[in-house]
Amino acid sequence: MALETTSTLMEIDEEENASVIVKEPPKIHRLDESVVNRIAAGEVIQRPVSAIKELVENSLDAGSTSINIVVKDGGLKLIQVSDDGHGIRYEDLPILCERHTTSKLSTFEDLHSIKSMGFRGEALASMTYVSHVTVTTITPGQLHGYRASYRDGMMEYEPKACAAVKGTQIMIENLFYNMTARKKTLQNSGDDYPKIVDLLSRFAIHHINVSFSCRKHGAPRADVHSVASSSKIDAIRSVYGVSVAQNLMAVEASDDDASSSVFEMHGLISDSNYIAKKITMVLFINDRLVECAALKRAVEIVYSATLPKASKPFIYMSLVLPSEHVDVNVHPTKRETVDPMPSSPMTASQASPSAPSTSASGFKMPKVPHKIVRTDSQDPAGRLHAYMHIKSPVHVERNSALASVR
Repeated sequence: MALETTSTLMEIDEEENASVIVKEPPKIHRLDESVVNRIAAGEVIQRPVSAIKELVENSLDAGSTSINIVVKDGGLKLIQVSDDGHGIRYEDLPILCERHTTSKLSTFEDLHSIKSMGFRGEALASMTYVSHVTVTTITPGQLHGYRASYRDGMMEYEPKACAAVKGTQIMIENLFYNMTARKKTLQNSGDDYPKIVDLLSRFAIHHINVSFSCRKHGAPRADVHSVASSSKIDAIRSVYGVSVAQNLMAVEASDDDASSSVFEMHGLISDSNYIAKKITMVLFINDRLVECAALKRAVEIVYSATLPKASKPFIYMSLVLPSEHVDVNVHPTKRETVDPMPSSPMTASQASPSAPSTSASGFKMPKVPHKIVRTDSQDPAGRLHAYMHIKSPVHVERNSALASVR
């Protein structure tokens, strides 16, 4: 009986061992180059406004004084960017849309002092992997221009001679035609056109020596139309309207030692009479349009003590820092920059605006109490002033992180 039981158990163990299949680890293989390029393209060109930002920055690098944009179906059907810059040489057209071809730098060390907007040589290449790209260009001294079409990083045929006006025109058609999920998401999320108008408005108030125009395809008039102006306030008046421009005041800051030229800031910020439901913050660092959630939050904290609760400020700020202190290569779309010096408080931030804000030392910034009183019975209802208690010097020293932000 014992032998039969032992035999039965052995048979059961053999059956269980046979049923257990040892799975081998999945094999690592090299992705096809076309797959790699399409993945990279999806990171650089996230939506139509991303493509327009890259093209406008290329136009600025080309020394343009006039940039015109035409958009159809929020940029999914057509994006056309025309400028009057120096154009593209005929000899460079065959490699124009290959990945990592650029005229902006030659060595990695060039990134430490680069002043151009573009430098990676990825934007145009990325566009050719997710759309149909046509380039028409003419350089000074040529009797005619050339037109070439590109697909998957390669020129489809020899450039053809054609009539052209000064500069370059780049046409992007059927954006994300081969990325069904991305295209469907963008179509369902609404038109990208308001984002494009906002982008061009921001460029227009900083680059006052350049005229910008943006309109929908077939529309009789432009939604953004700025001309080269003599001052930032005139540019803001032209783009954002008189109601914004008349409630702004100039701010400036720089190093105590002017000869070092390590830091310089100038801008225009709204006063207590400005009323808006949403904050508008336009930030340029070394002429690059960027975002910084930490700085935006700090500005909101300061304004929350002086503005009515439902009102938000308008901020235009331009920072100038030494090129070697700014790492421009930290974001796929160059939307953010970072100071590579570890002791510097200015760092890139991707934190959610709703997340609690903290200083460099980890100190959590408290909510500023919203205490407002009318100081003059003759003032109109909209003019309110903050009622703030002055804290003792000891308490201020303890909260030096918050004090420095303010």
